[in-house]
Amino acid sequence: MKDKFAVQRERMVQEQLIRRGIKDRRVIEAFLKVPRHLFVDRAYLDEAYNDYPLPIGYGQTISQPYMVAIMLERAELEPHHRVLEIGTGSGYQTALLAEIVKEVYSVERIPQLAERAREVLESLGDENVKIKTGDGTLGWEEFAPYDRIIVTAGAPKIPEPLKEQLSPEGGKLLIPVGPRYSQVLYIVTRRGDEYEIEKDSPCVFVPLIGEEGWEE
Repeated sequence: MKDKFAVQRERMVQEQLIRRGIKDRRVIEAFLKVPRHLFVDRAYLDEAYNDYPLPIGYGQTISQPYMVAIMLERAELEPHHRVLEIGTGSGYQTALLAEIVKEVYSVERIPQLAERAREVLESLGDENVKIKTGDGTLGWEEFAPYDRIIVTAGAPKIPEPLKEQLSPEGGKLLIPVGPRYSQVLYIVTRRGDEYEIEKDSPCVFVPLIGEEGWEE
């Protein structure tokens, strides 16, 4: 007999993702597998699979499942990819990425969130993830270039270090860009020294704080 969270997870995938047009089989399977309730505060356990963001402390949120799914599907992830995530937050998207791609590198500005995410990911046995605390707007140059970079906070502009750390062979950067309280998801594709920018869905994320982002 399935536990209540497994049932809620299946309902979330069917009603919030598939019904709204999410088709990427790898993304869907990752959402079915990763226990979102482990990444929310205990006070919100009963809301873990609902169709909205939830607070995780320190002014941050775990994003709406559908918005996470959009970003992962638009990223066109492949099993061999190395992905840089900016804004570990709860670690939920990190865990989804770990199910889909070969290597995940994640940068979180807030040490307490980074440590909490690391503990949950370790408990799930995700060994293909590295997390560090730092300024995500500067990326993580040590392991560049990346096939994909996914930013989970809204930026006033596209940070140059992130563009530079993309693979020149079709690397993609997904980043919400715009004012503090309303952004558009940008998809930046690098080919050599050229960058193509496509504007996708409207979205609302917490501000991307850092040297190449907003001031705190």
